[in-house]
Amino acid sequence: MNQRYSKNCKDETKRWDRQSRTCVPCHPEPLLPGYEVNPNCGFDDNGGRHVPSVRGCGGNTFNNGSWAKCRQCSPCSAGYTAELPCNSTRDTQCKDARPSPAVPTDSRIKTTQGSFSKPAATTVSTAIDTTLGDPASSDIFWIVPCFVLIFILLAVIYASIIYLKMKRGQCTVWSFSRKLSLRSPGFSPLSSPACNNDLKDIVSPEIVSAPLQTVMDNLDVLEQLVILLDPDSLAVKNTRHLASNCGFSSAWITYTYSMKDSKSPLKAVLEGVISRQPDWTVGHLAKLLRQMDRNDAVAVLAQLRLNEMAV
Repeated sequence: MNQRYSKNCKDETKRWDRQSRTCVPCHPEPLLPGYEVNPNCGFDDNGGRHVPSVRGCGGNTFNNGSWAKCRQCSPCSAGYTAELPCNSTRDTQCKDARPSPAVPTDSRIKTTQGSFSKPAATTVSTAIDTTLGDPASSDIFWIVPCFVLIFILLAVIYASIIYLKMKRGQCTVWSFSRKLSLRSPGFSPLSSPACNNDLKDIVSPEIVSAPLQTVMDNLDVLEQLVILLDPDSLAVKNTRHLASNCGFSSAWITYTYSMKDSKSPLKAVLEGVISRQPDWTVGHLAKLLRQMDRNDAVAVLAQLRLNEMAV
């Protein structure tokens, strides 16, 4: 056993301080590796010094400088062998002496920080290297943006075409809503039907040769013609067919009928014909009505003679 030099301090790592009359550590600062303090630092209670304050670690003991006293060296556990033997500054370093099992190529190696698959990492690395090194694969990065750009351009072109068609349609509708002039050069030229003797059994020659303005001046006859010809009917032909035979466009006819509440389409047709063909007679109108199988309207024209006789 180690000899203690102080009776007041039971702890061998401390010595008696006569001034404070307490036990104080021998070495407040860490010791050098491989050393330990002597009992009571080698001092007795009266301050007498018997041995140095420190000494080297004995056999099979060590101190790395962390403790006041040296410690026993640790033996290796079963299955482990000493890789580095114990000395005065370090403990025994042991290693696993058991044979290592064969590691399959696809096994996962466990570590304290996690797990990883070595073959998988190699595969990923190889795939990356192959992709970066293959010119054909690098072209894919350009093909996709090109397809996207082409798709956007086609979409813009298609939208532009739709917009132009819609705009053109709006302009057409707007132009139809405007009042059409009877003297518009877009109208087809009127063709004067040949007058023959087919009407002599219904209309007198005097009425046939009378100017077309005569119909406009005779309000009774004109009103009867309006009643017969203006209504839309699927059974018989009406003012629409008469206007078409006179060379008016379908747009003009549609507009004229849209204004039917304020003005008779037949009156508009007759005014247009008179302004464009001043030489037309009642016979021309009667001929067109005969071609339309509207003998009832031709019979109304014959009343112009009756009106003259009444006058």
